[in-house]
Amino acid sequence: MRLLTMREHSRAELERKLSRTRKAGDLPPDRAELAAVLDELQTLGLLDEQRFAESLVRRRSVKYGSQRIGQELRMHGLDEGTVSGALDALNAPLQDDLARALRILRKRHPEPVSSPQEHARQQRFLAARGFPHDVIRQAMKLHAATHRKGAMDDAPDPDPHEDLQEHPDDTPPPDAAD
Repeated sequence: MRLLTMREHSRAELERKLSRTRKAGDLPPDRAELAAVLDELQTLGLLDEQRFAESLVRRRSVKYGSQRIGQELRMHGLDEGTVSGALDALNAPLQDDLARALRILRKRHPEPVSSPQEHARQQRFLAARGFPHDVIRQAMKLHAATHRKGAMDDAPDPDPHEDLQEHPDDTPPPDAAD
């Protein structure tokens, strides 16, 4: 119960943790007893793999892409149906991989890319976070376009009246002579 109060667990993960011996000389628990306890926890709703998958997706989606999250869900022993359902919920409209990759990239690298080596380093960073290559490519393009647009936005606006002032600096304007 202590393990379940800290966070959600998958059945396989909880089984692995409970099957370890706690003290030297203790016998490991009987597999049949352990399976019965886990079945009872599932029946009571204290152990729910769908809820575990949703919890893990919420925690990991801040930093990682869908590939890495899916791999972690599989490592916890979840079936492919649960994994695909959790990943479908993750890639809902406003929470897709591209938006998350761009947000992470902007947070980690707010400055524009200055060299091809830096570009490659940023791509490797996103790949290590579990984003697909097509998402990485799109995020890099959008990040670069943001900086190009930002550079144009930071430039001073041209004076719309500048063309009207055809007089050289040494001659006074016509109404100043009056």
